Amino acid sequence: MPPSSLHAAENRGRAIALTLTTIATFGIQDAVAKLLVQEYSPFQTTMMRYWGFTIFALVIVARQAPLRQALRSKMPKRQIMRGVLLMADIWCFAIALQTVPLGELQSIVIVYPLLVTVFAIPLLGEKVGIFRFAAVGAGLVGALVILRPGGVPLDWGAGFGLASATLYALYIVLTRQVSGADSAATSLAYASVVGLVMSSAVGFFFWQPMAWPDFAMVILTMATTCIGHGLMVYALTMAPASVLQPFNYFSLPWAIVLSIVIFGQWIDPISLLGAGIIVIAGLIVMARERQKRVPVVGVAPVGEE
Repeated sequence: MPPSSLHAAENRGRAIALTLTTIATFGIQDAVAKLLVQEYSPFQTTMMRYWGFTIFALVIVARQAPLRQALRSKMPKRQIMRGVLLMADIWCFAIALQTVPLGELQSIVIVYPLLVTVFAIPLLGEKVGIFRFAAVGAGLVGALVILRPGGVPLDWGAGFGLASATLYALYIVLTRQVSGADSAATSLAYASVVGLVMSSAVGFFFWQPMAWPDFAMVILTMATTCIGHGLMVYALTMAPASVLQPFNYFSLPWAIVLSIVIFGQWIDPISLLGAGIIVIAGLIVMARERQKRVPVVGVAPVGEE
């Protein structure tokens, strides 16, 4: 193997390892957040976590361009809408964490790549062949298996989980739209500033004094947010998103492990089968999109952008 090919393969291996570490970090964040939302409002905990993300994001942006320059967008309305969708997604995910076990919730939200394919048809004008369309249909059947009678209770928690996946899929589609007009720094700046304003404007109305151990857990969610995004950015410098995106599905077995170890909550076999159908369908869609050279944006697990 030529030295350049060997170096590329080594970098790709490191990028995959970093991606798996990123997902593990975000999974720990979700578990800590689930503990917090049992005692405090999801809007308060989300607001405090977003402060940490905003600091990280603006530091990254400042290394590329002044903030005023980064906020000069050719598509400002779509950029603002991206920020709104992302913040709404994170709120819905946090609310769902109150009642839905981690394993089942991750099984629901991993349907988002399939929804991206569906939304890209009317919003981006993409053409989806029968093969991808069948895979999307199979994945949605998998979601229905998870939400069947006797599976995840069809209550507001499951509804917010589905809403989170839907909102994140729309966010990804809009990200594809703006990526041709604006820089990555501009997109990151808008997502952080819009989310900071929204989360703070709502979160302060749900403020409760926190015990020191709980405040320490909030600090941990901030730290995992920054560490996770930092690892993800570094991974993307060594391998393209199209290579790394399939490894997002590691979030499912990791969530199941955390759910069992921390909360003593097991996922039932039929729901696990439904999740497996979604994963296989998602991987098929990704493989076909890679063949068709459909742009892939981002590798962060849903709810943790």
